[in-house]
Amino acid sequence: MKITVTVDGTSYTDEVEPRTLLVHHLRENLGKTGTVVGCDTSNCGACTVMLDGRSVKSCNVLAVQADGHEVTTIEGLSDTVEGDLTPVQEAFRDCHALQCGFCTPGMIIQATDLLNNNPSPTEEEVRVGMEGNLCRCTGYHNIVKAVLQASGQSGTAGGERS
Repeated sequence: MKITVTVDGTSYTDEVEPRTLLVHHLRENLGKTGTVVGCDTSNCGACTVMLDGRSVKSCNVLAVQADGHEVTTIEGLSDTVEGDLTPVQEAFRDCHALQCGFCTPGMIIQATDLLNNNPSPTEEEVRVGMEGNLCRCTGYHNIVKAVLQASGQSGTAGGERS
């Protein structure tokens, strides 16, 4: 099946099998390897991308469902050629909101969507908004801190909990 999808501002027209998952199309056909394959069951959120400005788990979306739509991957969030990071990316760096980095692309996309819809979330709203994106290395304390910092708040999340 022929699809046309705009990914990170560039339009691509490709033949895909109807059962191809968006995550596999992005990685294998378009080279967007920042979109990580974590679980293929929509449980971990490592594959999170923006579809028409809303976060989705790309292992739960068929590539044909993205036909005619706009996808933003971690590679498309900022102009990395110029070295400019988004406030969310800067906060993740500054707050050490990563360890191995495997979940980081999905976390950053999810945090971006959260802040687009709620620019000044409470700590509890951040924790709820980030549910469904799993980190196997941390207790989420620095991730919550980073999202709060990116929102312009102090970034001082309360007690650690996972």
